[in-house]
Formats: sequence, structure tokens, C-alpha cells
Amino acid sequence: MNRQALASFKLMGNPSIRLLCANNHARFTSSASLVNKGARQDSRNVRRASTEAGENKSGHINAGQNEGIFFLDNIFPLKLHWIKRIPMFRSDEFFSSTIQRPDKMPMGFPSPIDIVKQSIPQDLPITVKEIFPRLKEGGAYVKFSHDNAVSNAELESHLRKYLKENPIKPWFNPWRRVRSFLVVGKPWLEDLYRFPSTKLRVEFIPTKPGAEAAELSQETLYTLFRRYGKLAEIESQPSDSKALPKYAYLSFRLSRQAIMAKNCMHGYTLPAAEGGGETGTVLKLGYERTVKAHWIRDWILNHPRVVIPIVLALIGAVSITIFDPIRTLFIKLHVTRQFHIGDSMITKWLRGVAMRAGDILTLRSKTADDAGLKVIWDDRKDDIEQIQKWLMETADTFVVVQGPRGSGKRELVLDQALEGRKNQLVVDCKPIQEAHGDSATINAAAKEVGYRPIFSWMNSMNSLIDLAAQGTIGTKTGFSETLDSQLAKIWQNTATALKQVALEGRQKGDKDANLSDDEYLEAHPEKRPVVVIDNFLHKSNENSLVYDKISEWAAQLTTANIAHVIFLTSDVSFSKSLSKALPDRVFRSISLGDCSPEVAKRFVMNHLDADKQESGDDAAEKPGVPQMREDLAELDECIETLGGRLTDLEFLARRVKAGQAPKRAVQEIIDQSASEILKMYILDIDPAARKWTPQQAWLLIKSLAATSKTPQPSKANANSTTTQPGNLRYNEILLSDTFKSSGDAVLQALETAELITIHSPEGRPHSISAGKPVYLAAFRKLVQDEVLRARLDLALLGELVTLENKNVEKFEGELQLLGGLPHGGGRELEPRVRWLVGKMAASQEKVEGWEREMGGLKEVLKMKY
Repeated sequence: MNRQALASFKLMGNPSIRLLCANNHARFTSSASLVNKGARQDSRNVRRASTEAGENKSGHINAGQNEGIFFLDNIFPLKLHWIKRIPMFRSDEFFSSTIQRPDKMPMGFPSPIDIVKQSIPQDLPITVKEIFPRLKEGGAYVKFSHDNAVSNAELESHLRKYLKENPIKPWFNPWRRVRSFLVVGKPWLEDLYRFPSTKLRVEFIPTKPGAEAAELSQETLYTLFRRYGKLAEIESQPSDSKALPKYAYLSFRLSRQAIMAKNCMHGYTLPAAEGGGETGTVLKLGYERTVKAHWIRDWILNHPRVVIPIVLALIGAVSITIFDPIRTLFIKLHVTRQFHIGDSMITKWLRGVAMRAGDILTLRSKTADDAGLKVIWDDRKDDIEQIQKWLMETADTFVVVQGPRGSGKRELVLDQALEGRKNQLVVDCKPIQEAHGDSATINAAAKEVGYRPIFSWMNSMNSLIDLAAQGTIGTKTGFSETLDSQLAKIWQNTATALKQVALEGRQKGDKDANLSDDEYLEAHPEKRPVVVIDNFLHKSNENSLVYDKISEWAAQLTTANIAHVIFLTSDVSFSKSLSKALPDRVFRSISLGDCSPEVAKRFVMNHLDADKQESGDDAAEKPGVPQMREDLAELDECIETLGGRLTDLEFLARRVKAGQAPKRAVQEIIDQSASEILKMYILDIDPAARKWTPQQAWLLIKSLAATSKTPQPSKANANSTTTQPGNLRYNEILLSDTFKSSGDAVLQALETAELITIHSPEGRPHSISAGKPVYLAAFRKLVQDEVLRARLDLALLGELVTLENKNVEKFEGELQLLGGLPHGGGRELEPRVRWLVGKMAASQEKVEGWEREMGGLKEVLKMKY
């Protein structure tokens, strides 16, 4: 603010007080009882306030003869120094104008100038010349003049006595009164960003260049500064420090005490008589920050045991308070499909128009598919009705639909049993199980249930933080969550959302409104949503964690009557996994097999008839349609070869509709299946990752291919056969040399891989058949390949020779041991010796026979491609 700016105010209540102005300097005077002077009067009652930067912004206040300076604190609130940090705000001009306002503050509070007025008694013989506000220090300098008859010390004593007897407490700090001290040094009125603290740094400066300043003792410093307030500590400069100038630290109890000491003593020259050295010592005072920089950051880094649990608690609180309700809402929307585009009225109308217009070709093919599947659903009508009845009951157990791949499990449940039923949740385990890494698994699981937002990337980051914390404090902090806990959180939120969906239709006016939520859900099974878990136990041998968590979650849903749960699986050993979650329940299961030949034929025929009806008059132009009926004579034979697997039958129907002969279409299916068998079970397998060897798989393929021929009478019983067509005895395979080691586990692994199917009609393994009906024809095709058969038989025989050689070595070792006994062991060991020799002879005979066969196979490999 311009120093020439003036503001006037009147001192009310005492006619002896006047503000006088002379030569642009405002003076306010009073008749003083100390000097018995009369009051000087002037017609202009004004005063002038200067800026925070001192006179002419020099940073200093010059006090001449008969002049002095008082420093008054508690004029401004001490915590207003933040205003100086506001950009483009001229705080010094603003507060210089504020201090000059003669009127009251808002709500009747006294202005800063009123506080200064009240602080100077009427009988003090001074003339106020200038006021310098110190906003960041909460006070103001008052420059005054006086007569020679009174000294500055007497004026200070009189003023302090007056303020003590008549305490003035400003409205912003009613617990502390205004204090005033005489400025004995040369104050430095800086407007830098240096703010008050309770700690002062006192530097000892020589009075002139070349002179030596005295390092004041703690006693001397106490004597000089104790009058300004309670001293908490005095710290002298360390004796080994070579820093110049010499210094000391003064710690006051209150920051206003340190402010008073700094403003009154800065620039004070301590004479030699008082311990200031030969030439005296100048005291330079400045505020010392009591809190070092970045103390919050340093404290956090130095106290991880305290900070990390607090951070975890905050994150958990935010997640539960904010994100969990949002995720539950998204899961509900996913289950109810309220905002699903495909379920909207507009989409359904557009789809109907497109179907009628015949503009979308895929819809035509779907009509043919529906016509073919209608035959299947008519055949499986009892299974569909059974599932619908189970969903209307209150039994807290699982519904399991088991069948090989391509048997129509998903279509049976979703398109038929649950047709028209709202609130369905389909969880496909295949993308969850096939995801690589924890983050991908969490993302896949969240996508299946509509769980969002999901921060799966945080799991990897949290693991790094946890690892760093372990290296820092020696123990894990638990900041990172395991895959187990993350999946549990997803399933728990889903259970909460499903329960809310089940209770949505409940109203207070219902007749059973007095029932609790659990009792209501138990009494109304039709209100519960349906959870369909598809591809259950897909690749379960790789990692069972996902399926364990899903089983536990499904058990929670059923036992709490929150939802019905239907499992769709192709694994016949599903009961082992589900029994862990519900050990005391009997599961309701439906096994889907292949269609009978009659149903399979009707399925293909309906496909062809539906396509012909869609073609209409243009059927003659479509390739293959005219000769469809001519080729139907081959259909019975093709279906007998192909079997009743829906996927294979649908493939056959599409090929025939495209104009291909049925036999040729079936042959392509057989060729494709044979290539898959070679790649998946024999050639491209890793023995470490698979539980079977190529030799074991080939023995089953060759044995099943042989059973498709006409059965031969058994020597033991002419009325019986060695085996049924297309089936092998389960125990007969276990007795073979190839399956002597872990035969049951190998056969179960091959069944899980769908190479074979194990039949257990009475609860025990009974017989073995091909995994798919078409595989039997594919087995025959592989066996008919002479070179492939020679190669695989050679490997099989080599394995058998190795096994027999090990047996011979074992027999030889025992004979050698017996031969080392005294007298050869006597007559008592002769039966054992004869048995060992006989075993060795039998094994040798086997080895010789196999080696002859191996010689013939090697010739085949040498002669043929």
C-alpha cells in the first residue's frame, strides 16, 4: 500500500485525546500525568499506517531522538499467514487498509485499529506517528515520539502496567491479552515467507568488520530474553562446530512469546559491560523451524508397522463402504438383465421383423437347428420335466447334469428346462480355469458374474509391496490378497446380490410378511434365482482351487436357500469334488448319453426337411437338395457308424444339406477324429503332464478296434463270448502287463480326456467303450494303417520286453542269493528254485516271441512309407 494513504478515526469518550496531523504524519496525543503537559489539539483527527515492509519498504524503522517503538502483539489472528501464500493477492496493502478502518468489523467486532487505540492509555505522553502491521506475526509496531522529560523505559513500564491492570482481549483470542514491549534493537520488517515458530536462532555478529563477536553464555541469554516469556530450552552451539557466525537456539513455550522477543531484540547491540566483548555484539534473531521438512513422509517411512495396518484398514473401509454396494448392484443387473440390449422390446421387435423378412441368414439356419433339436427334446422330455420339478422343491442339494461333450447338456437346461424363467446366472468355468495368472483368473471370474469394478492389477502391485515390507520389517504385512481370498470375495458379493434378487418381489402386505428372509426363501423356492455352473471340472487335474471355491460357494447358496444350483459337467467323477462341499447330501443327477439310432435318424431328417421348407421354390437351385432323398438310403449305415452324439449328427446334417453324400461326410468326420486321437493321446503328449503313456493309449485303441468285429466263442463256454461288440472288460485291461502299474488311475485319466468311457452300472467299473461313438470307427482306421500300427506295436512290444527283462533280473538276483546259502539252501528250497527257473523260462519265451514280432515290424517300417 502507498505510504501516503491516510485514514481517519476519532477517539471517542475523552475530549483530552486528539489525533493530530502535521507534515503528512499522523499523531495521536494525550495529556500525560507523568509530565503534566497540556494536550495539543488540531481540527483533523487522522493517523497513518505503513506497509509491512517498513519505511519506504526498506525493511527497517528509523527512530530518531525522542522517538521510540512499541511492539503490540495479539492485534491479528496468528494463523492468517497462509493468506500471504495466495497468488496475486497483495496482503500487505489489504491489511494496511484494514487497520485504518474507523468503523467496526462485521457483527460488531472491534477492528485492529480499535484494539491499538484501546491498548494505549489516555495518560501516556506520546504522539503516535506510524503503525506498521505485522500480519504473519499477529502484531504491529507503533512508532511514537515523546518529550525529553520522559524516557522510553518509563513509557514502557507505564504501558505494560496499564495493559496488565486493564487487560484487552481481542474477539479472536479471548483467552490471551494484548502485550506490549519496547523495541530495543533495530527491527527488520521483512515480508519473506518466513513464519513464526516457538524456536529462535540467535546469531552473534560483530559491530564492525574485523571485530570479534562474543559468544554469549546461556545465563546471559536467559537474562536478556526471559522477560518476553517462558523459556523452555537454551541450546548453545556445539563446541566442535566451526560454523560462523556463532549462534544459539532459544525455545519458548508459546510462539507469541518468541514473536515478541524477535521483534524487540533483533539488531540489539550488547555492550561490553554486559558481556558483549570489547566492541560489543549485535544480536540477529530469526525463526527456526521446529519441525523438519517432510516429517510426515519420514514418519510414514520409518513406522511401517503402524502405517501399513492403518492403510489396510482404510482401503478395506473404502472398499466395503463404496465399492461393494456398487459391485453388488452390477451383479444384480447382470442376473436380472434389466439393461441387456438383447432383452429389450425394441430388439425383440427388430429381430421379429428380420425373421419375417428373411434378411438374416443365421436366423434361417437356427430354424433348421430348432426343428432338429425338437426331436431330441421330445426324447428327453422326462429329463426336462424332472429338472423343472426339482427347481420347485426346497431340498438343499445340487442338481447335476452329466454327459459327454456334445450331448446337449447346456441346451437342455438353459433352452428347455429354464425356458421363460427369469433371474438366471450362468457361470462358465472354462475361461476361469484356462486363464493364465491370478489377475487373469480374477478377471475371468468377475466377468462371469458381472462383478465390477475390478482392480485385478492391484494384486501384482500389492505382492511387490508385501515383498518389500517383508524385507523391511521382517514379516509379511498381508497387504496382498491371495487368489483364494479374491475369489471368495467375488462369490460372497454374488451371494449377497442373489439374495437381494430373490427378495425383490416381497412386500409388506403379503400374507407371509411376518416370516424372516430365510423362512420366506425356504417357503418360496420358485422365487429363488437359478445358478447354472457350466463346464464344471474342466481341466480339473491342472488346478482344483477354482472348483473348490465354486463348490463351497454353491453349497452356501443351496443350504441358505438363496438359489438353486445346477452343475453341467462331462466328468463322471463329479461326486468326489462336490462331496467335499456337501458331504451329507445326496445329489440329484441326470446322465445324458448318446441318442438312440431311431432318434438320431429323426434328428437328421428333421434338419433336412426344415431346410427344404425354408428353400421353398428355390430348392431346385440349391446344390444337393434334389439328391437328398436319394442319399437317405445310406443314412442308416452312416448313423450306425457315427453314433448318437449330437455334435456329430449336426455336422452330418449340415454336410448333407450342402450337397455332400452321407458316406463321404461320415468319412471326413472319421478322418478328422483319427487325426485328433493321434495328436491328443499318442504322438504329441508330454509324459510328465499326462498320466498315461502312448503305449497304454494304443493298447486300448487296438483292443477296442478288435471288439468291433464279430465276437468269437470262448473256449471255456461255447455259449459266451469274450466281449461284447465295442466294449472291453475293465478288469481284463487291468490284468494286462501294460496296465499293471497304476492301471485304475490311468484309465480314469483317459476317461477324463474322453478317449474312453467307463461303464459302472452297479457302482463298480464294468466295461470300457470308446469315448465317442465315432471314435470306434476312427480306431479301426488307425489300426488299418500298417505303418502306424507297426510303429506303435513296436513301441508297445519294446515296453513289454523291458518289463519282462526286469522280471528276469529279479529272478536271477533271487537265485543268486539262494545259491550263496550253505549247501545251496537244502532240499527245503528246491521248490522255490524250480519256481524261479520256471518263471525265468516263461519270461524268456515271451521275450523271444516279442522280439520275433519286433523283427517283422521293423521290416514293415523299412519297406513301407
